[in-house]
Amino acid sequence: MMASTSAQSLERVKLAWRRSPLPAFLRWWGGQLTALLPARLRAWVQRGPDVLWLGAQAGVATVRRARTRATLAGIAFDLPEDVQRAQFVEACRGIDPDDRRLLLVVPAGQVLARRLVMPAAAAADPRRVAGYEIDRQTPFKSEQVYYDVRAGRDPAPPGHVVLDLIVAPKSVIDPLLDRFSAMGAAVEGIDVQGPDDTLAGVDLLPPARRPRRTDRRRRGNAILAAACVLLAVLVLSQWLDNRRAALAAMQADVDAMRAKATQSEQLRAQLAGALAASKFLVKRKAENPPPLAVLDDLTRRLPDNAWLDMLTLDDSGGLDIKGEAAKAAALVDTLGSSKVLQEPKLQGVIQPDPATGKERFELVARVRHTEAADAH
Repeated sequence: MMASTSAQSLERVKLAWRRSPLPAFLRWWGGQLTALLPARLRAWVQRGPDVLWLGAQAGVATVRRARTRATLAGIAFDLPEDVQRAQFVEACRGIDPDDRRLLLVVPAGQVLARRLVMPAAAAADPRRVAGYEIDRQTPFKSEQVYYDVRAGRDPAPPGHVVLDLIVAPKSVIDPLLDRFSAMGAAVEGIDVQGPDDTLAGVDLLPPARRPRRTDRRRRGNAILAAACVLLAVLVLSQWLDNRRAALAAMQADVDAMRAKATQSEQLRAQLAGALAASKFLVKRKAENPPPLAVLDDLTRRLPDNAWLDMLTLDDSGGLDIKGEAAKAAALVDTLGSSKVLQEPKLQGVIQPDPATGKERFELVARVRHTEAADAH
């Protein structure tokens, strides 16, 4: 039961594969890629299984090479079996038995083809469903024929599938199988030859009679394939590691450049602040007269009987004078006409100094800006 289920699943997969556009695309793509290879390598890649077409015509068995369509031998069926075997062995000389595939090719005139329109559910097991239709679609019973189905190329109605049923009577096929078996040619499949020397792409040989090959090179190929996959994984892993390392290095460079950019921004901000402060000081110095000009103006305007103990000039242009004079109150009028000073006024109380007979005072004023001084 399990074997039957597996066979049905395999047939379902084969039918779905044949109906899909992938086989044609892969054949085209493979051909395009193979054409780019050097001649010797292209020949090695294209070698594959060496399929021999077996046919019978007018009492003569023909052996043809599918790859080149060349006829390798024509063996008469009336020859002794040992002679037939020897001729068949000679025809297969130079062909590796592991690569050799024997396919019986029957003319299209010896088979019967029917087009079946079945419900879509039939695609799950088309060969089994078609077997029930043989009695209705052909003059034979299912046990009297070899048959196979393939996905039809005609469009199917919605919810249906088109199948091509191809039937060959056992009365025609079995004698051929016996004759080829007698000459040492174990047929591995049966296909139908069309008028343009192409095959229908079916296998009329029942699945139970299809030989199971043991490919001695399959294990080696599997090991090579596994090694290729492993190498590909290692290469990709190494490539990813290199990309990660390069990304980490780039990230470190970016972080370093970001730090330098931040430092540069800080220095630029400090420089801008220093320039602003410098411009402010230059502007203030340009607006206020130099201290020597203030001192010169005071020297010219203060009377000879005035004596200064302290003179303070701050950055804002404020002037603070402390000293002694015969008439301290008169100093306000004296300095009021100055082109350098403005708003002179006494600060605090005038105190007489008994020792000198003069008046002690504290006077404050403001230095005129350069523009104001020039205007006066």
